[in-house]
Formats: sequence, C-alpha cells, structure tokens
Amino acid sequence: MQFAQVLKTEAKLHINLITDAEASALARTTVQLFRKWELSNAEARTLLGDMSSRTWSRWKSGKIGKIDRDLRARMAILMGIHKGIRHLVVDPSREYRWIRKPNSFLGGASALDVMMRGEMVHLLAVREYLDAERSA
Repeated sequence: MQFAQVLKTEAKLHINLITDAEASALARTTVQLFRKWELSNAEARTLLGDMSSRTWSRWKSGKIGKIDRDLRARMAILMGIHKGIRHLVVDPSREYRWIRKPNSFLGGASALDVMMRGEMVHLLAVREYLDAERSA
C-alpha cells in the first residue's frame, strides 16, 4: 500500500477522542475500580504506566491534573477490561476478584499477572481475551 493510500485509509477511521472532562471522570472511576480490585499502590501505578507515587496519591485524594494521551488510552482499556469481566462473571461477589485468579487461557497466569508486565500491549491482551470470551 502506498503512503497516499494509507493517509486516505486513516482519514476514514472514526476516532473517539477523550475530552479533558471525560479523562478526569475516567481517572476518578479508575481510582474507584482499583479500590474494588484491591490493588496495591505499586500495582495501580504500574497499570497506569509507572505513574509517580506523588501523582497517584493526588489522584486518590481527588486531585486529578492533566492527563496525557497514553494514560487516557490505558484507562480506556482498563474500563474495557472491567466491562468484559462484568459480562463474563455473573456473580458480583466474584467479579472484582477475577483479575487475581489463575487462568488457563492466559497460560496459568492471572489477568493481573499479565497486566503487571506493564506495557499497554499487556493490557490489550487481557482486553482481547475478554472480548473473545464474550463473543464466543
């Protein structure tokens, strides 16, 4: 495919940009989700792209600052993971513990083990697994 064709193809893609207001709401929701997942501060910061301790502490106290594109994408993926778990696990008492359970489809690792590898591709791998399970 030639470069001009790539540009035309990309121009046709519909991309939903996350506004600043939506990103702030997403950050507050992420903090709440991590509480329900019972993540340690270190786990939470890793899933958010190695966020600094100081920034994570501010987020937990409700002081959300500027959020870059990478962090917006990470949080959107994490919300997709949460949604996928809600569709997969019908028992609310088990829903938030699911990420720590070993999973044969993830090579015996838990979803959290995979996500803790730290790269966005690891978050996407868990999201894709959940999307595939939901559509199966």
